[in-house]
Amino acid sequence: MWNIVRFLWNATKGHHLAPWRSPYLRWRLETYSGIKMTHIGFLEFWGIMWRERKQMAQFLKWTGEMKQYARVKPKNP
Repeated sequence: MWNIVRFLWNATKGHHLAPWRSPYLRWRLETYSGIKMTHIGFLEFWGIMWRERKQMAQFLKWTGEMKQYARVKPKNP
């Protein structure tokens, strides 16, 4: 659950209360779905998120796992 909150907070920087306006999220949804996101609104955004919720959850779980590999702990603390 923390991975979802962290990703959404970072991805919607400057658009926390209106994530469908976030250029980054629009770009991610456009590359994922192939649908142009230039004039996406509230209903379209949440419709896509609801339909693809399982795929999004898997993606966010994967990003959480990859973060562990990206932050290597020092061998000599």
